Amino acid sequence: MDIRLGARLAELRAERGWSLGEAAERSGVSRSTLSRAERAEISPTAAQLNRLCAVYGRTMSQLLSEVEAEPARLVRAAEQPVWEDRASGFVRRSVSPPQAGLRGELVEGRLTAGADIAYDRPPVPGLEQHIWVLEGTLEVTAQDVAHRLDAGDCLRLRVWGPTRFRCPQDADVRYVLAVVLP
Repeated sequence: MDIRLGARLAELRAERGWSLGEAAERSGVSRSTLSRAERAEISPTAAQLNRLCAVYGRTMSQLLSEVEAEPARLVRAAEQPVWEDRASGFVRRSVSPPQAGLRGELVEGRLTAGADIAYDRPPVPGLEQHIWVLEGTLEVTAQDVAHRLDAGDCLRLRVWGPTRFRCPQDADVRYVLAVVLP
């Protein structure tokens, strides 16, 4: 997966005619990190991947789906792609991978106890998100407003600026994220 992801990141940069330095400047991801990610020497963090998605005009699920086979209509649990950011304690399962012509997708997110992920911008401005907590507690900050979500709670919002997902408890949190393109 990291090899295909790195190749796709390099391809997207080349399509735009950007040097590593230009892509780094536009995304805020360091030139060395971007170079190592494109060569699959490292896997980018969730925050870095979000920044790259923003400059390439894609959601994270869209980018990840581009490095996988064409998604089927039915995706068995064992076949759902999983991506992990070990540094931040974030595990992301594409429950319903995006498909051309469709605007919505479902993602299962898991954050380990104490995990804290900040995104400095949405991958697509005006992205609609529905965050439904299945287990644990999740703090979501969007538009400078903090929301505490416990099991069963659901937050609906449009993402225009920075967001933050934090697991404030001593137990992991599991949630569903429904993403709808504007």
